[in-house]
Amino acid sequence: MRILFVGDVVGRSGRSAIAETLPGLIRDWKLELVVVNGENAAGGFGITEVIYQELLDAGADAITLGNHSWDQREALVFIERAPKLIRPVNFPAGTPGRGAALVETKTGKRALVVNGIGRIFMQPFDDPFTTIDRELNACPLREAADAVVVDFHAEASSEKQAMGYYCDGRASLVVGTHTHVPTSDHRILPGGTAYMTDAGMTGDYQSVIGMQREDPIGRFLRGYPAGRFEPAEGVATLSGIAVETDDRTGLALRVAPVRIGPILGRAVPDFW
Repeated sequence: MRILFVGDVVGRSGRSAIAETLPGLIRDWKLELVVVNGENAAGGFGITEVIYQELLDAGADAITLGNHSWDQREALVFIERAPKLIRPVNFPAGTPGRGAALVETKTGKRALVVNGIGRIFMQPFDDPFTTIDRELNACPLREAADAVVVDFHAEASSEKQAMGYYCDGRASLVVGTHTHVPTSDHRILPGGTAYMTDAGMTGDYQSVIGMQREDPIGRFLRGYPAGRFEPAEGVATLSGIAVETDDRTGLALRVAPVRIGPILGRAVPDFW
């Protein structure tokens, strides 16, 4: 299976990059599964139903979230009628929506998409290892799903790496999101799971993690906010990770970073 995971879409700039670039990648790379992290898509904070539909229209098969899941209050309501919108699975019991979804790929295969949120340097929700383990056991790779993608939305690289090895051999891909900075450690773990500590963001990299530079710099200088962060509005770079899996096992055969746009060096898979 040909899988593309796209890192955190930030604001209008990131959404424009998705609309302009993703349909062509799906066509040219013959992608079967596209997962997009959309938790910063609405002005840098959360997601709306209109934006959810825009991402689906561009070719996303599933959209994951993170710590900004509910910044747009409407998400608490519309997530119940948005089966491809996936919030962290280890949010407290009774939270609206779902933390995992079995979605149909573009070629009619089955893909389990799981979203988890870390606890180090973040709000301490339920144990992500236990909750993600439960989802992997309930829908095993090969038996019930042709591919399994885990988006682990976390701050600490150590926690993300631990999650990668914890899921190794049981997921096609474990990829970190949240820090908005792409890492260069894409690889296939010993058990066959593709891994990357952070997919980076799909946003304007002439920024402070996607936000206009002035206020973040000012906060570091002054120690207090002068206003609300606003997304940077320059041309975005689409960042993520591409994975090709073995149809027999669901495990990764090849993995490559994806960076398409200005500022960062271009990176595309050479195996498609």
